[in-house]
Amino acid sequence: MRVLFIGGTGNISIACTRLAVEQGIDLYLFNRGLGAGLPPHGSHFIQGDIRDRQYAAEALKKLTFDVVVDWVAYEPQHVETDIQLFSRKIGQYIFISSASAYQKPPAHYRITESTPLCNPFWQYSRNKIACEERLKREYRDSGFPITIVRPSYTYGETWIPCVVAGHGYTLVDRIRKREKVIVHGDGQSLWTMTHNTDFAKGLIGILGKAEAIGESFHITSDEVLTWDQIFKTIGAAAGAEPDLVHVPSEFINAFDPATGASLLGDKAYSVVFDNAKIKKFVSGYKTAVPFTEGIRRSVAWFDADDGRKIVEEERNRTMDRIIEAYQSAWPE
Repeated sequence: MRVLFIGGTGNISIACTRLAVEQGIDLYLFNRGLGAGLPPHGSHFIQGDIRDRQYAAEALKKLTFDVVVDWVAYEPQHVETDIQLFSRKIGQYIFISSASAYQKPPAHYRITESTPLCNPFWQYSRNKIACEERLKREYRDSGFPITIVRPSYTYGETWIPCVVAGHGYTLVDRIRKREKVIVHGDGQSLWTMTHNTDFAKGLIGILGKAEAIGESFHITSDEVLTWDQIFKTIGAAAGAEPDLVHVPSEFINAFDPATGASLLGDKAYSVVFDNAKIKKFVSGYKTAVPFTEGIRRSVAWFDADDGRKIVEEERNRTMDRIIEAYQSAWPE
């Protein structure tokens, strides 16, 4: 099977790239640049911008693919380019959407693929919904062979999950220095953290499956944690007890609208994913990396090289500013 990944070297996709190569898939990566990483041995690299339709058509004209996966389509015009490039030329087109597209606030905490798509808070999610709607229309009108995949919070060895502090080393640095760390809300809402190697097993499992055409899937862990548990588990991996400060999501939004949108449009609510559908389509699928183990690997990756321990001072200042304002407003 010959597969094209548009992207393929990011936080989520790199694990899928590695697994695809391990399983003997003839994998091509179409990417603007490799950044710090290299494509795994056995894959093929095509450098270029897929949104430059003329250039992309020329670069791909001698190649045929069974499956195309677009990891970096964020707006309707991006999938429009894909439709023009691949219509009637491939057996399956997989669009990487987002579980944040599901109804917010949710009518029920348990999410299935039939949960409505609606997000009035976050433009990123609305754009993903618009992409899905465009692709579904093309599927209905012309048979464009779509499969939609919606990851939720997915992390790997280069990623420390956090909300206000970003996804780099900054959170671990604050915890180790005994500085205060923001947790949105009361810390008791439910969430799911998925390791990228577990996500990869589900994604690779539906490549080339005719029965997945026209279907939508989310691929997440079955492990459910509170946000307090998530931060305390990160602290345990870092070797220090985090000093948690609970701040309402609306308050965070007032100081940091970009982070606030991702809270009010996603992480502020209790969400538990029903993975019955992906398990039905991918025989034997189950996640294997609990958060305690996954975050231990992530912290170890940063600790292995001091050059990776980059502290984002702007995020530090934002967190300090929010904490100071909130604690000043809170009565003694």
